[in-house]
Amino acid sequence: MPRTVDAPKRAANLSLNSKVLDMAKELGMNVSATVDALLTAEVEKRYWERWNERNRQAIEDYNARIEREGLPLAAYRSFAKKD
Repeated sequence: MPRTVDAPKRAANLSLNSKVLDMAKELGMNVSATVDALLTAEVEKRYWERWNERNRQAIEDYNARIEREGLPLAAYRSFAKKD
């Protein structure tokens, strides 16, 4: 996912539940920071869900190959799996 931490801020118009907004202000919450953090988390979650979906076949093919052929450098491991 592209790095978003240092991106500049941009104004946006939002419609929020008025009672929740009033309570948030009463509690001293920084609404912009809260919405920004929650939106960032949701975007990141959806980005990786979409990435996994788009790459599902390649991941399945890779896992099947490893299951079939083993890890490419397994012979050079300094520890051994004990069955």
